[in-house]
Amino acid sequence: MATDRPIILITGANTGLGFEAVKALANSSTPYEIIVGCRTTSKGDDAVNQLQKEIKTSSSLSTLQVDLESDTSIEKAIQEITSKYGRLDVLVNNGGASFDPHIASGKLSIRDGFNKSWDVNVSGTHVLTHHAIPLLLKSSDPRLMFVTSGTSSMHETIAPDMPPPIQRINASPDAGWPKPAGLNPITTYRSSKAGLNMLTREWARILKNDGVKVWAISPGFLATGMSGLSIDMLKKMGAMSPSVGGEFIRDVVQGKRDGDVGKIVKYDGGIQPW
Repeated sequence: MATDRPIILITGANTGLGFEAVKALANSSTPYEIIVGCRTTSKGDDAVNQLQKEIKTSSSLSTLQVDLESDTSIEKAIQEITSKYGRLDVLVNNGGASFDPHIASGKLSIRDGFNKSWDVNVSGTHVLTHHAIPLLLKSSDPRLMFVTSGTSSMHETIAPDMPPPIQRINASPDAGWPKPAGLNPITTYRSSKAGLNMLTREWARILKNDGVKVWAISPGFLATGMSGLSIDMLKKMGAMSPSVGGEFIRDVVQGKRDGDVGKIVKYDGGIQPW
């Protein structure tokens, strides 16, 4: 289907930050072809139906089944985009997961939790990006984004002058073993997101001479269901509405951070150190 509208694929788009990114783009004055990537098509359809009830949009919304843990699913998704559109203008690698709560509760072993975290947040994202590159290279303004985390900065684990939220997550517990269980364990999650940051740098390097704009997106501390904590608890801890992150992704899509290509851009206008 030939179209002059920018074609955008957002993974993990049926809930949380991904849903808010779809909403922000659909609510924009610019019409888009927005592809709602999701593991379960019915959940993606429900998200699209909800959005169409909430807002009037000139954009077209469609769902696409894409499971980052399945090469078959990824390859089929890319084939569908190729057949329907023949190109892709924006890929927002938002799909991700935190398995730290599952490790803490005993539902997953440390090894299994780490492996699943890296499979979803890094390996699956890398495979999808690899298969999507030929479609992006057919765009006149290709944009590639990797949604990272404010907890992923290695520099900030040693910097003494960080704000209180960063100081809190990087503080060392008292001596002794076992260590007390944290309110929000993030070791597995933040490690995989640090890996995703390196993946961002690699794709920025690989695609530099192809004109593809690449960023890592640090959307801020958002009240989503990813952490395993309740939304009310997260808000008490200072988490912002996911809409803040969704609007930020829209801004990057629309060119407001084009001066910061190849970096980790933050929702507040800053740059996150690696």
